[in-house]
Amino acid sequence: MRALIVDDERLARAELKRLLVPFPELQVVGEAANADEAARQVEALTPDLLFLDIEMPGGSGFDLLGRLEHVPRVIFTTAYDQHAVRAFEVNALDYLLKPIDPARLARALERLPSVSEPPAPAPRKHLERVFVRDGEHCWFVELADVPLFESEGNYARLHLPGKQPLLARSLNYLEEHLDPEYFFRASRQHLVNLRRVEAVELGPGGRLVLRLQGGREVEMSRRQSQKFRERMSP
Repeated sequence: MRALIVDDERLARAELKRLLVPFPELQVVGEAANADEAARQVEALTPDLLFLDIEMPGGSGFDLLGRLEHVPRVIFTTAYDQHAVRAFEVNALDYLLKPIDPARLARALERLPSVSEPPAPAPRKHLERVFVRDGEHCWFVELADVPLFESEGNYARLHLPGKQPLLARSLNYLEEHLDPEYFFRASRQHLVNLRRVEAVELGPGGRLVLRLQGGREVEMSRRQSQKFRERMSP
């Protein structure tokens, strides 16, 4: 498993690397001292895991997660325990308080899948997981769980059961980066998850209407209705 250490303190990064020596299945592939550097490293190195500090100059660890296209698993490392609740709200694997206790680190790493050898980085073809915020709440979202994306300017509204956060990505961006086998542009305003479609009905003027899980209905444009028919034809 490939890990990236993100911390603005050089000594803290060095100490964490030392503590990780007894775990040969974990390969530290890089370090970053701030969010900008970390974003570049994540893109270049495609780590499986981030050891992520929260309070850093120029942007917090939460700010970094909001910028990433492909979000690795996260173990937060910080000197400020008031962030603990928020860290677990975002589905972090764990939260380690500095100075890091070796036994506590070992328990955090037990949450990771067992890997005998560090794998080579796999190419990432499609967007699968994003980090979203809704007021003071923030969390990771598996995009396969989102039935509907709705355009709001340069943002996209994610329609999830009980919540509808905004994602700082346009609908055009999502259409380009999501797997076209499962996601379909129903209209200029809507992108739907075909795995969450319960029924297809005939609407006015020959348009198709998709009924999604949860009861939401999305009317396709005429052009997209025709594309959908062609796509679904045997």
